Amino acid sequence: MKSFKALIKTMRLHQWLKNVLIFTALVFDGQLGNVPALLRTSIGFLLFCLISSTVYIINDIADVEADRQHPRKRNRPIASGVLPVSVAWVAAVVIVCLSFPLAYLLSPTFALVLMVYFLLNLAYSKWLKHMPIIDVFVLASFYVLRVIAGLTIIHVARFSPWLYVVTSLLALYIGLGKRRAELALLANDAYSHRKVLDGYTIPLLDQFITIVSATTIGAYSLYTFSAINLPENHAMMLTIPFAIYGIFRYLLLVQTKQGGGAPEEELFKDRPLQLAIVLWGLTVVLILYLF
Repeated sequence: MKSFKALIKTMRLHQWLKNVLIFTALVFDGQLGNVPALLRTSIGFLLFCLISSTVYIINDIADVEADRQHPRKRNRPIASGVLPVSVAWVAAVVIVCLSFPLAYLLSPTFALVLMVYFLLNLAYSKWLKHMPIIDVFVLASFYVLRVIAGLTIIHVARFSPWLYVVTSLLALYIGLGKRRAELALLANDAYSHRKVLDGYTIPLLDQFITIVSATTIGAYSLYTFSAINLPENHAMMLTIPFAIYGIFRYLLLVQTKQGGGAPEEELFKDRPLQLAIVLWGLTVVLILYLF
């Protein structure tokens, strides 16, 4: 039982929140009321969650020595010795062997996207995470792959390419914020914990964040009145203030409260950010389904 609880903790169930991006195609194509499509997407969501959790297990196995030197990561189950490495390996292999056949039955293309996500994660853990700039681009690609995965599960009539652009930029923004938070937390000892941080400075990351955040706001604004599947009255522009506030709030957390190192944790504990996301989501649904 102790090992099982440790395994669940290693799987990082709170990180599953990122995988809701799989529902992007369903929501923005107006298919929330399509029960078969909703069911297929939900199954795809669960499979994506299992594979993403497997990636965390493998990463923790590979980074066990480095994690033991980290002020917070040293408490992870594998690094602390609570979860034996052998048990973690068995769990990872079992999940992979079950998930990919089920993904193929759901959609061969979905299984391919899931495989790309899995292999790219492994490549990131082994090599790509040590390359400045490349590392945050790869992190951003993980978010885009989630959106693409949702498109492969159901038939989508019209999906705006602007959503790919916005997702990419927002993910890049979050990734840069994550690097800045790590650099601020670890200070002069940053390189010993994560080699890629030696290629960054806080002023440089601040410049990157400024550029990407401004571009994200611009791209999202263009989406709200130029996408072909939106109401002709441009009502989607009403969501722009919520999007801007969310971006500004996250930046505030990164720069004044040393947040951003774990974006998903900010979503669980920062009420203003939660409120902005909820209001944005409700406004999007009302505009897409009632206008």
